[in-house]
Amino acid sequence: MFLMISPNLLMKSFLINCLLILGVLANEQIPAPPQKNPILLKNGFIHTVSKGTIEGSILFEKGKIIRVAKYITPPENCEIIDLNGKHVYPGMIAAVSGLGLIEINAVNETNDHSERGDFNPNVLANIAFNSDSEIIPTTRSNGILTANVIPSSGLVSGQSSIMMLDGWTSENATLSSPSGLHINWPNMNSIVKTDYEKKMFKTAQKNLNNLESIIKDARAYARLRQARSRSAENYHNEDLRWESMIPYVNKKLPIYIHANEVRQIEAAISWSIRHSLNIIIVGGKDAWRTTDLLVKNRIPVIYESVTSLPYRRFEDSDQAYKTPSILYEKGVQFCISQYGFAGSAYQIRNLPYQASMAASYGLPKEAALRSVTLSAAEILGIDKKIGSLEAGKDATLFISNGDPLEIRTNIIQAFIQGKKIDMDDRHKSLYSKYKEKYRQLDILKE
Repeated sequence: MFLMISPNLLMKSFLINCLLILGVLANEQIPAPPQKNPILLKNGFIHTVSKGTIEGSILFEKGKIIRVAKYITPPENCEIIDLNGKHVYPGMIAAVSGLGLIEINAVNETNDHSERGDFNPNVLANIAFNSDSEIIPTTRSNGILTANVIPSSGLVSGQSSIMMLDGWTSENATLSSPSGLHINWPNMNSIVKTDYEKKMFKTAQKNLNNLESIIKDARAYARLRQARSRSAENYHNEDLRWESMIPYVNKKLPIYIHANEVRQIEAAISWSIRHSLNIIIVGGKDAWRTTDLLVKNRIPVIYESVTSLPYRRFEDSDQAYKTPSILYEKGVQFCISQYGFAGSAYQIRNLPYQASMAASYGLPKEAALRSVTLSAAEILGIDKKIGSLEAGKDATLFISNGDPLEIRTNIIQAFIQGKKIDMDDRHKSLYSKYKEKYRQLDILKE
């Protein structure tokens, strides 16, 4: 005997489940309203990153930094916060991240980081960004206030967006979009023995050929679009995918090449030179092997996962840890990022400790801090807005009781474009809950 269920009932059940999921996943923090009155932070250490550390004050108004100096006279109606020797830093930047595109790996309804197919240049990350993600408050609590959110599937994944980690909607959380096009460079493994390796080799060759064709076709489309504007006879139907490629073949925006192995990096650089493209290497495990090539062609690197295993059995066990110091010594433009795959979005909060580990293995401490602030902003093309504490830039910053690269440091308060951010998060609420539990059970003695 079979139970018959109507399509309407199934649809109603599906919608209810979706609402329940969204309700569970929504964070409880209320996005901050725009800054109303000037705010003066005084009697602290202002770490500008760009111009050293100033023992004094910082003033910001209407979301912008007005002045950084030893002494600042507060304007009318100014909110004054006495730091009492605490520290002020620019908000850290996650240079690549799946933050806001995924909530629970095993729940498909919370996954919005990928599209079907290998060629999706028209995909924009901020369209799918969930500003209500539970992961955002826990990330902010460690001083990460901005993230370059990236799509991740196929050969040409789509376009990333730089998001502020506060806002009611994806629109008012967007700082800059698009920030670049993302390409997953094919595997360059030349060892072909098994049937599986043969299959992968053929797929890689096909993808390499596709990348050549994509750029040629995109340029042809751009020329036709230009001709269309001059002559009605050369009318060409618009295609969103090829429209999206125009800023990249015209070098107005960078292409992020996700590549780790030395042959991938070399092939990607050769491809960019051949087609006259601006590229940024993401991943870069073997970047330390290609420093001369990177410097010669002025190609930046977003180095992922300092705390990872060696790429090869014969490499030093700490190679990943010391790679940033090698890039720094060789003059490669780089920044440090946590692994950007959407499934590891919850780990973005560990970004300061990635930089800290690099500092422990030879990277100067000032460069380590810069690698997650101003260096990241420069590579992403947003250094005129954020990344350092300077007059005219956004007041995206935080107050801490010490060095944010130290795990014992607490972030006391954060501001995004001058907005005072709610610093509560799920981790803190659970801590308070179970602290009270063990106090009531007389297990915790205070």
